[in-house]
Amino acid sequence: MSIFKSATFYTTVNHLKDLPPTRAEVAFVGRSNAGKSSAINTLANRTRLAYVSKTPGRTQHINFFDLGQERFMVDLPGYGYAEVPEAVRAHWVQLLGRYLQTRDSLVGLILIMDSRRPLLELDRKMLAFFRDTGRPVHILLSKSDKLSRSDQQKTLTMVRRELADYPAVSIQLFSSLKKTGVEQVEEVVEAWFDAVLKEQDSLPDSE
Repeated sequence: MSIFKSATFYTTVNHLKDLPPTRAEVAFVGRSNAGKSSAINTLANRTRLAYVSKTPGRTQHINFFDLGQERFMVDLPGYGYAEVPEAVRAHWVQLLGRYLQTRDSLVGLILIMDSRRPLLELDRKMLAFFRDTGRPVHILLSKSDKLSRSDQQKTLTMVRRELADYPAVSIQLFSSLKKTGVEQVEEVVEAWFDAVLKEQDSLPDSE
């Protein structure tokens, strides 16, 4: 069974002090309206596990989903355009930034980019910001069904070339509508979890 198919809502938080203790978690992030919520729903084979809206910026908190076996999926607020008050936007930026920089149980980041507009300025800033953590990034070029096959490959090649010097980054095409690319995401995330949990299990008891 797919790691995502067992996902169940666990909790939502709006302040770092309320983050639940977890052993290992993978986070999903992307520009507002890049298709993040749709990607999560497709991976979980649900229609409304994550909220999908035509209004960008609807994910306003950090949402946790239990995947079982001490593994969690985290839906982060979208960055970029959102029709919200500036004070709320500033809170999102701080919450998102501090989570990504300080969360010890975060094993990797799934970064969703619209395949028709990849590597925009805020995407590049997110990559540069997260690079210092040393953790892996897997990029989903979403909405790939909107491109012809030749344009899909051109986009994939271009993004790979531009990020060739970025450590521990992998890239794939993804379509929530066509459900293409699902198995590749599953393989990447399961490998992340397996590596971290095995490493933790090999450590001697601190007691």
